[in-house]
Amino acid sequence: MRTATTVEASAGDWNATAEYVAEAEKLGLDICWVAEAWGADAVSPLGYLAARTSTMRIGSAILQLGTRSPVLIAQTAMTLDRLSGGRFLLGLGASGPQVIEGLHGTAFAHPLARMRETVEIVRQVFAGEKLSYTGSQYQIPRPGGEGKPMRVSLAPASVPVYLAALSPKMLELTGEIADGWLGTSFVPEGAGAYLGHLDAGLARAGRVRADLDICQGAEVNVVDEARLAEVLASRKKELAFSLGGMGSGRTNFYHDAYSRQGWAQVAVQVRERWQAGDRDGAARLVTDEMVLATTLIGTQDMVRARLRDWREAGVDTVRLYPAGDTLAARLDNLGRGIDLARAAG
Repeated sequence: MRTATTVEASAGDWNATAEYVAEAEKLGLDICWVAEAWGADAVSPLGYLAARTSTMRIGSAILQLGTRSPVLIAQTAMTLDRLSGGRFLLGLGASGPQVIEGLHGTAFAHPLARMRETVEIVRQVFAGEKLSYTGSQYQIPRPGGEGKPMRVSLAPASVPVYLAALSPKMLELTGEIADGWLGTSFVPEGAGAYLGHLDAGLARAGRVRADLDICQGAEVNVVDEARLAEVLASRKKELAFSLGGMGSGRTNFYHDAYSRQGWAQVAVQVRERWQAGDRDGAARLVTDEMVLATTLIGTQDMVRARLRDWREAGVDTVRLYPAGDTLAARLDNLGRGIDLARAAG
């Protein structure tokens, strides 16, 4: 099982984050993803990390549709691929209406069509083609204007494309057109809620599961039995935020994902409490089982067994989010996670 981590570009001291990534590479980590939400952009840190690392792959997790044109996404990916010596992975996601409409002022409608067309345009640019594209969301050159088909001046590049997906239709599209899937809220026992849709898309394109890197992420925190209850309690408010505060009142892909995996009633209650302003009450509704099922928290034996479950469910790459209040603590958890993932196969 390959190993990865994700860093937040706008979280805390960037020098400490860069040091964490450099040390993670020494531990043998395979991939470092850089997240982008409503803080710092992902591209600037990725360029910096390209210079600070030499063996691990680096990737965007994710660049959000609607914040850049498809051609600019392709140019950015090709530039980062050159800067990193061919180590870049392009992760794309639709994000949600709160960020896309509320912050960027662009329409969130038709995310599925926008994703398909974006990937098609990006791959045309990667191939060095003179760009001429007509779709429902994008038309290049713009009709009725003075533009003519052009190609970018960069040399063609081969950059793997990963899609962040949770909804059934976006999962099918991922299986059909992507090189990898960036997933979250994953429960091995309920993997069919995701993998069935991915497989449908793969079959539609005449592909098989081996053609798609199944990349799943979770917090890793190896603790002794005495601290387990305390750690689980601290994690519940974060999960309550995902279920009740992410997205908008009508659109929350995390809420939907947990609902499809057997927690529909709890997810509804958590969202109601959270949106009513009762954050502590929402967190109290989250069960230990929900936290343990979707994270890598527990004793060493528990985490080892859980990683084995992930591998048997079809996960190829595990994204480790190491807990810890200090750099040393985070690296310790990361190192343990890497060792346990390797042992899982």
